[in-house]
Amino acid sequence: MAGHFLTTHQRVVDELGRRIVRGVWEPGGPLPVEGALAADIGVSRGVVREAVKALVAKGMLHVRPRTGTRVLPPERWNHLDRDVLRWKQAGDAPALLRDTGELRRIVEPEAARLAAGRAGPDDVRVLYESLASMEAAAAAPGRAGYVEADIAFHRALLDASGNRLLGSLGRAVEIALEHSFLVSTQTPGAVEASLPGHRAVVRAVEARDSVAASRAVLALIEAAEQEIAQSPAMPSDTAGGTV
Repeated sequence: MAGHFLTTHQRVVDELGRRIVRGVWEPGGPLPVEGALAADIGVSRGVVREAVKALVAKGMLHVRPRTGTRVLPPERWNHLDRDVLRWKQAGDAPALLRDTGELRRIVEPEAARLAAGRAGPDDVRVLYESLASMEAAAAAPGRAGYVEADIAFHRALLDASGNRLLGSLGRAVEIALEHSFLVSTQTPGAVEASLPGHRAVVRAVEARDSVAASRAVLALIEAAEQEIAQSPAMPSDTAGGTV
């Protein structure tokens, strides 16, 4: 969300959420009282109150009568929430890359296996269209639109699995995928090297070869982990999963 599009409510939610992710307040510890936060941020107490409610819904805060508002530990947060993902990206990018890579290793090979058994002609068509968009973007000046096309490809693969929960998961973690792809594509040659692997995935799904589809996706993930490790955007000891 661009700053000038933020409402006052969204701005305060964003500010408090970022502070929680950065560890400004210890997990289990109290949030500063409403009046102090309002004065610090420069908004009314009512705005702070509504922002706290939003963060309670994200699993980051807990409000109890008499004991006040407490900061919950990270394991209680909704890590699939788009705002939480954004805050983690800004606050601890290496950890988000690691978590994204591990999630993809668990989910995508099985999704590809399911897609090989379930995908219909329309699913295969969308995969080929997404691949064509990736190829066109890779050849465009500045590779404009490549990351968006890459995300669309993997979203289409999860949808092709026929499992609606997997499809929803793909949409939920788009911000994490976008961050990973932006880092991996900074490695020289990474974009060109990834295109044949994506084509192998589509062909395996079209051929209903579940073993080949699963292996092709895993190969993409493993190759991308190496790209992340070598990316000039990350420390040399960082590894995470991207496409």
